[in-house]
Amino acid sequence: MGSCFSARIKAESLSSNGVKTKYAGRGGNDRSGSSSRVSSSTVPSTPRTQGEILQSSNLKSFSFNELKAATRNFRPDSVLGEGGFGCVFKGWIDEHSLAAAKPGTGIVIAVKRLSQESFQGHQEWLTEINYLGQLYHPNLVKLIGYCLEDDHRLLVYEFMPKGSLENHLFRRASYFQPLSWNLRMKVAHGAAEGLAYLHSDEAKVIYRDFKASNILLDSSYGAKLSDFGLAKDGPTGSKSHVSTRVMGTYGYAAPEYMATGHLTARSDVYSFGVVLLEMMSGRRAIDKNRPAKEQNLVEWARPYLSSKRRIFQVMDARIQGQYSSSDALKAANLAIQCLSTEPRYRPSMKEVVKALEQLRTSSSSDGSRGSRGENLQRVHRSSSNGRTYHRKNEVSSRKPASYAGPYVSPLRA
Repeated sequence: MGSCFSARIKAESLSSNGVKTKYAGRGGNDRSGSSSRVSSSTVPSTPRTQGEILQSSNLKSFSFNELKAATRNFRPDSVLGEGGFGCVFKGWIDEHSLAAAKPGTGIVIAVKRLSQESFQGHQEWLTEINYLGQLYHPNLVKLIGYCLEDDHRLLVYEFMPKGSLENHLFRRASYFQPLSWNLRMKVAHGAAEGLAYLHSDEAKVIYRDFKASNILLDSSYGAKLSDFGLAKDGPTGSKSHVSTRVMGTYGYAAPEYMATGHLTARSDVYSFGVVLLEMMSGRRAIDKNRPAKEQNLVEWARPYLSSKRRIFQVMDARIQGQYSSSDALKAANLAIQCLSTEPRYRPSMKEVVKALEQLRTSSSSDGSRGSRGENLQRVHRSSSNGRTYHRKNEVSSRKPASYAGPYVSPLRA
């Protein structure tokens, strides 16, 4: 689901009543259709007890034996991924009764099982239920249910067949073909829609851990946000920010949040800018395997983003010729705005969605190849030589999961 911030930052502990959780993956993250829906207006903003959260979630309460049967006794060959929270398993349940079904029948699910040694995991487990049990949007992963029995804590998500954006961008395995420019912009647009909904008056939630591993993809590459363990209610009344201990993932967290602990929706906008840059470049936000000056993607790419010729030094060579120079510059300009060091100069996610809609329309009208694309390839070579709704944790250190689907995570380095 999410990754354990090997590059994560963690600094805010939860109260005994308020909990936070995360899950990443479309198989289990595609939560746009939770089993029960609650209008954002009915979600209390004050911390709630575990009993209140579970009772109001309207999610299916599974027994441990039901999930054991659904996953074939949590067999190793059913593992979809692994992270700080624990392992994520593939399973099957009946579409109507939600009872365990035979492999290959019913609907596929992703079951995240909390490691019994993880105390923090319980907090994230509960937070996940608190938010995904009440938030509903096409671009949020769907949480189907949970299990709380003895020492067992599990979460059940819809299965996301294409896994995580992270795997498609950075894995070089033969079965992970490079995402095309058009698909990258589709994913960026879908993820932006999810964040825009979270920031809306209907939800008023700050995601706080937006990154490629937490964006899950359905069969048609539709994007859904997963892993809400670090999510936090946004400021209310006259407050301009929420003060928290720093939690999230290194390389994605906004600089002002890292420095002050002041969290705003614009903190998520910065993180979106980082992911957009990852999609443009095919590079990780933090990559210790690169030369020292290139390890931090934002710092390395910033000087090139506003240059018509130098922008191609940033672009992923695997997709050259699939976009026009104009579209590359539009994407770069949007990234520059999102990555502004001054939060007030960053666009709102609603504005980001609009910009991406225009960019996708432009890309579609230009076509993926042709004379403009060939022109672009030449410039690239020359310069390289001389992406109906409803509603609601801090930066911790987490470590990326191996699954291209559901997973849990905190601030990572």
